[in-house]
Formats: sequence, C-alpha cells, structure tokens
Amino acid sequence: MYGRNELIARYIKLRTGKTRTRKQVSSHIQVLARKRVREYQAGIKDQVSKDKALQTVANLSSAQIVSASVMKPQTPFPPPVRFWPSPIPGQPGHSQDIKPFAQPYSTLAAPVPTPINYEPLPTPRPAAIAAPVWQDRTIASEKLRLLEYSAFLETQREPDTYKHLFVHIGQSNPGYSDPVLESVDVRQIYDKFPEKKGGLKELYEKGPHNAFFLVKFWADLSSDVEEGSGAFYGVSSQYSGTENITISVSTKVCSFGKQVVEKVETEYARMEGGKYMFRIHRSPMCEYMINFIHKLKHLPEKYMMNSVLENFTILQVVSNRETQETLLCIAFVFEVSTSEHGAQYHVYRLVKD
Repeated sequence: MYGRNELIARYIKLRTGKTRTRKQVSSHIQVLARKRVREYQAGIKDQVSKDKALQTVANLSSAQIVSASVMKPQTPFPPPVRFWPSPIPGQPGHSQDIKPFAQPYSTLAAPVPTPINYEPLPTPRPAAIAAPVWQDRTIASEKLRLLEYSAFLETQREPDTYKHLFVHIGQSNPGYSDPVLESVDVRQIYDKFPEKKGGLKELYEKGPHNAFFLVKFWADLSSDVEEGSGAFYGVSSQYSGTENITISVSTKVCSFGKQVVEKVETEYARMEGGKYMFRIHRSPMCEYMINFIHKLKHLPEKYMMNSVLENFTILQVVSNRETQETLLCIAFVFEVSTSEHGAQYHVYRLVKD
C-alpha cells in the first residue's frame, strides 16, 4: 500500500518524468496550504468572520486546506461547461444555462432531431510517455543499458570447469515501485581518474549527464580455485541498445588517478527480441590486472588490501564508434568483500549540483 504523498510522487514521475520524494511532496503541500490560508484571510473583511474561519482552518491538515471546499466560494451548481463559442441550433443559448438535475429524468423532453454542423476537433496530442522503468533504476542512458558485467577466474578440471567471480553485476528486472538510484557528486571522484584529454571531468562536461554512473564493488578475493597453467582470467559484459550501431568500449585502469593501461574493444549490434544486443564474451584480462590480483590476494590482512584498493579505479567508456557520442560512462571503485555471499555492488548516478 502507498501513502498519499508516495502516490502523488509516483503520479508526478509518470506525467512529467521528474522525480520527487515523499518529503518534497509533503513540503510543497504545506507551502500551498499556507498560501491558500493567506489568500482566504485577505478575502475576509469582517474580524468576527475571520476569527471563525481561522478556527475552522486550524482543525484541517495541510492537504485538507489545499483541497477543502471551505476555502472556496460556495455555488449551488457548477458553472455550465461550453464547448462551442456560439449557440448550437436547436440547443439553449447563453441565457438558458442548463442546471444539472434541475428536473427528474422522467420529465425531460426528448431532444428534437435537428441537423447540426459539428466543428472539426483538433487532433489530440499524444499523452506523455513515461520513461522506461529501468532508466532511473539501472545503469542505463536513453540509448544504451548495461545488462551484465563480470570479471572472473576459470580453471579446467576434467571433466568440469570451475569459475570464480571477482566482481559481478547480474541482470535485473526493476519495477516502478523500486527506488531510483542514489546520486553522488561527480566532483568528489575527479581526483581518482585521469584529468587529461578523455578523462572523467572532460567527459562529464561533454555529456550527456544521464549516461554517467559510479559502481562501488566489494570484490570477492576468497577464491579456492587452484591457479595452474590452465587458469583463464576474463571479463564479460552485455548491453542492449536502441540503435543499430557499432560500439567502442574503452577500459582504463588507473592508479593514484593516473592511467596505467587501456584496453579498447569493438562490438557490433545483433537484433534479438526487438532489441539491439552487444556482447563482449570472455575477453582476456590484461597482464597488469592478473599480476595486480595475485599481489593483492597475498596481502595478509583485508585492511591492507583495502588500503591498496583505495587508490585503484577503473573507468569504462562506451561510445558510438562513428560519432564518438558517449553512451555510457561507468566509474568503478573497489573494496574487499567480507560477505559470505561473495561479490557485492552498489550503483549511483553521477550528478553535478
């Protein structure tokens, strides 16, 4: 069940695309209520009537004040609704306003069939279309959505293959009742990424701003998989888009805000189920990352691992290869997972207030 303010917030989101919290709705109702009381007081000249009205208002909530009939002039009937500027042949004119239910239905005279030349009505404008449910709740811009992302270690033990996930973002199906993503000011993480050409600051200023996200990973380094000569370190990702394009995926590994290595991959669209899908499957992890994971795992304490990870980040930029338009930009930061459930993550939207 939803409260009044939650329902109002959802209605605002569906009709305008703007997000309002329950507290914002409540605050605005209070502002409207105070304004309505002031207007009502200004229209009352007699002090006795004013005191009586204030006593009545004092017993109403803000929402009741905004919608209360006591705040409105009383009329015995609603004003007549007119759809044409001039009288219609065979119908009452301006001096014969129709009062609803002025007489019983049984005594109403049957209308006289008279030819009427109806004026053509203007073509109705299409209703406002709500944003897709996943657009404010997952890593998604207007043109591209990240469906899945994982970095893993795989080893072959005949006849089975064992796989350990260091980090993982799984597919999700959010609903409108799910909360929208929290926001983080992008300026708080500028220093963790390169400031040169193609860095986070330049990319964000270029936009579009709704394509920028921060992902906090709690990586699972508790792998008991034996790392022999057959071990494979890989990264897989999957996206869905609205256009038949070729994407370029740039992954920059950064240490102390400086780029250490960059990997650029290209992927073509495949039509599946009415959507354009992009899959980068089992892309080999670079040598730098493999060595980094090895050294990290051999540190004796997790707080030491987190101290190292504090200055380790990854910036992934997905763009249209032809136009260079940024489709998604994801900043990854890391800690070591202490959960028995393995790798965890949390997604934030990057904003600049």
